[in-house]
Amino acid sequence: MKREEQVAERQTKWHGRVEGANARCSAPGCREPGEFRAPLKPGDFDGPGSWRWLCLEHVREHNARYNFFNGMTSEEIEAAQSPIAGWDRATRAFAHVGTDRGPAWRDFADPLDAIAARFRPEVRRRAVDRFTAAERHALGVMGLDDDADRTALRRRYSELVRRYHPDRNGGDRSHERKLGQVIEAYQTLKIARAFA
Repeated sequence: MKREEQVAERQTKWHGRVEGANARCSAPGCREPGEFRAPLKPGDFDGPGSWRWLCLEHVREHNARYNFFNGMTSEEIEAAQSPIAGWDRATRAFAHVGTDRGPAWRDFADPLDAIAARFRPEVRRRAVDRFTAAERHALGVMGLDDDADRTALRRRYSELVRRYHPDRNGGDRSHERKLGQVIEAYQTLKIARAFA
């Protein structure tokens, strides 16, 4: 292996290696480059603090000696080992407790009129107008409302074909006329602009 490949492998192999670190290992008598940071005091581990640079061998020794629970009482150790340790902060209750009732609906801004428009009568009338007279008749044959979507149309068509088809009724052809109406209604509705 070439020297550059060995260096590249060493740099990517170990988690925590600081690339471009120019310091020497701070262990007495060590001449290796210090590529890993280690805290001087255990309390400095998670935040800004005093660091020293160590080589791979000495950072392994440092990690082997590190004791997270050093200086804690047995109750503190038990609390730190709890599965919910760190999550036991107070949060706002979502129920209506006391005076904290949450915002009223009138306090919400609806600049595009996306919510309020659904409840106006003229919008409901426009929903009816999205179908032609023939399409409204086909909806009646299928037993669907004006607010049906393509999925409801397919589901209802499948249900009605199973109900009226002679193969599903022991060869009884008395429902053929109704089956023809259902098929014709589906052909009309599947190309309707409202389902595009």
